[in-house]
Amino acid sequence: MRRVVVPGAAGKMGRAIVQVLSATEESRLVGAVERAGSPAVGSDAGALSGIAPLGVTVGDSLPSALAAGADVVIDFTAPAATAAQAQAAVAAGVALVVGTTGLGVAEHEAVRRAAERVPVVLSPNMSVGVNVLFDLITAAAKSLGEGFDLEVVEFHHRQKRDAPSGTAMRMAEVLATATNRDLGECGVFGRYGETGTRRPSEIGVMTVRGGDVVGDHTAYFLGLGERLEITHRASSRETFARGAVRAALWLAGRKPGLYDMQDVLGLRR
Repeated sequence: MRRVVVPGAAGKMGRAIVQVLSATEESRLVGAVERAGSPAVGSDAGALSGIAPLGVTVGDSLPSALAAGADVVIDFTAPAATAAQAQAAVAAGVALVVGTTGLGVAEHEAVRRAAERVPVVLSPNMSVGVNVLFDLITAAAKSLGEGFDLEVVEFHHRQKRDAPSGTAMRMAEVLATATNRDLGECGVFGRYGETGTRRPSEIGVMTVRGGDVVGDHTAYFLGLGERLEITHRASSRETFARGAVRAALWLAGRKPGLYDMQDVLGLRR
């Protein structure tokens, strides 16, 4: 039985994770945390998530929640909180799952340092389908070769704060690796005005925001006379929550290290 603590328990992803945990026999929610001053503090985490009460009260201190006994933290909060939560996980000696997107250099470094002490799964998208998508676009890019232009387009809801999405960036990285390119040199993140003709080496990453779109990602392989599109569409945050809980269960007994969903799903080549 994996004992799980969820920071950001009142957020959309936090509530979805609590719901999935409550329905997963191999896991149990033992702690839920929100920022100090949040109206959710003091609430039952289950009731807050729209399910039956779980007897877990939302607190405002991650170290206190971990001290009550935990095996893993699942973090889908905000980049500004990631470093502190990684440090708390290390101090408590518990594993860490990070699905927060928009991490900067400092946050990535904090997660990397944590992985030297505890096992960590870090992924821009915990969806099982998206991680299979990464595998598919790798194969397509290698098979189609240089005659096809590569573009990534992502759609998300109007409240998403970072752009491009972490998943779109990972797709671009995967395409760059598969075609022996440096994304720092070939990545194009928007076009406007007199751009000139498209360079064959470009990998375009375009962002659309609006409505309540949970997440759509498409890789385009554009050739002469034909094109291939590989798309993943998420219709519910539950898909990300299920992947995160799967990652938390997979971490049981793992050595310290930095893993991702390719490891969790056995897709690592």
